[in-house]
Amino acid sequence: MSQISRRAAVATALSYTRILGANDRVQVGYIGLGNRGDQVHDAFLEWSDQQTVAVCDLREDYLDLAVQKSRATPKRYKDYRKLLEDKDVQAVAIATPDHWHALMFIDACRAGKDVYVEKPLSLTVTEGRRMVQVAEETKRVTQVGIHRRSVKVLQEAAEYVRSGALGKITVARGFHLQNEWPNGIGKLPDGPPPTPEEWDMWLGPAPKVPYNKNRMYYRFRWFYNYSGGQITNFGVHYMDMLRWACGLESPKSVVAMGGKYAVEDNREIPDTCEVIWEFENGPLMIFCQYNANDAPSCPRNYEMEIRGTKGTMYLQSGRWEVVPQRYTEELVPARTPVDRPYEGAWGKSKKPALEPVQKGDGQATTNWHARNFLDCVKSRQKCNCDILTGHISTSNTIIGHIALRTRTLLDWDAKTEKFTNSARANQLLSYQYRAPYKLG
Repeated sequence: MSQISRRAAVATALSYTRILGANDRVQVGYIGLGNRGDQVHDAFLEWSDQQTVAVCDLREDYLDLAVQKSRATPKRYKDYRKLLEDKDVQAVAIATPDHWHALMFIDACRAGKDVYVEKPLSLTVTEGRRMVQVAEETKRVTQVGIHRRSVKVLQEAAEYVRSGALGKITVARGFHLQNEWPNGIGKLPDGPPPTPEEWDMWLGPAPKVPYNKNRMYYRFRWFYNYSGGQITNFGVHYMDMLRWACGLESPKSVVAMGGKYAVEDNREIPDTCEVIWEFENGPLMIFCQYNANDAPSCPRNYEMEIRGTKGTMYLQSGRWEVVPQRYTEELVPARTPVDRPYEGAWGKSKKPALEPVQKGDGQATTNWHARNFLDCVKSRQKCNCDILTGHISTSNTIIGHIALRTRTLLDWDAKTEKFTNSARANQLLSYQYRAPYKLG
């Protein structure tokens, strides 16, 4: 966070303290305090009108760190259900592995808590739809951690595209570029878990398998029992931003290709893949995952691009720019020997379709997403990335990873949330929880 942004955040937080007083702070419990959970906790700590009243994790060292930085005396739990029983907890932030999101979210809603849940919202489409239903039934305030929705400069970018300034959008792409060659996460053997109880609780509804260190904590994202891989992890950020800017919801079809081509480790997800979604009347939306080569994808190594007939928008975290297209209304030359003069004149007749634009400083922090959630807990208004918004974006990426796993061009019916041309793909829209876990 820049010094200017940090000063602004502190000033805003202090103003809330003066207005509301300590007794009006939102009392938050945190479930999952590993990599992302720690970052989410930090984002909420920027605002003094919230208080950390409870923390929950399987690891004592994660709990120690969370308590230390909380500037409070939160209660400590290892069982999230005990935290949900805590009457002091008004809202919860869930940042556990993806396969736990649905159960914890539904339990939290039924316990009367407002919920901030990290992305991707769910492991399966069926889970996500059920989360939407329960949130509506219980009337809880919900925020999905696709935090770009709360970044002002990106809100401006989305408005710019929706205004039609770029012309007709034909292609929108996101890139996840990281060179993990040659050893990636390594080839770790199965072995004894930290404790059998910790491993069993970490697995939760997922199938019981032998313990492997690579399956636990952050590296769970490389295994399909707990994650949709980088298609749902990073891809959901890009899918959400691009469909938001283009004014889209769900695609009509999806196809994907890729595999483990170069990296020598025990991952299940690919090191290289591309997913292509087609929306009604366009555009194509593409996710490019290149994890054995991190050469820049486009100017200044932007994460995303939106190509329109009048110009191209490039987006990177909290900044964006528009590069004009040059065009002419003259017909494309036939390229015959007798048309050479016309051919040369055709290129020279092109002119810029719009003015170039540059905005933002590159910062897209989670702080403003936390701020939006806290405001909505108080006002009972809909958050910037409410449960339905997060479900649509997450589901779009989930069907992308299903297309990759089935190696099939899939036709998608967004109303029924089913594929219309593959029974095998429909089987991957849900999975059988390990007993005694059940989707509430």
